[in-house]
Amino acid sequence: MKITSKVKVKNPLGLHTRPAATIVKLLQPRKSSVFFVYKNETVNARSIMSLLMLAAQRNTQIEIIVEGEDAEVTMAQLIHAFETEFGETHGTR
Repeated sequence: MKITSKVKVKNPLGLHTRPAATIVKLLQPRKSSVFFVYKNETVNARSIMSLLMLAAQRNTQIEIIVEGEDAEVTMAQLIHAFETEFGETHGTR
């Protein structure tokens, strides 16, 4: 199964090291292939370096492509992570 969705980067610092590490960790137990598309560049979401190279800033949209047997669960977890700003709180900056 292949599904796609668009998410907005809500973190004040964009898709920086902490959110990228969270994404990689979230994907470790998953079997699906996951790619992020931003500014016509497609990267493997399992690679922290690839995620950081996107340099996605706050309020930008990223397309997520998930393909595999656990695609629906994987996509739901990724969307939730983006929606909750990867657990980062506003009061710590």
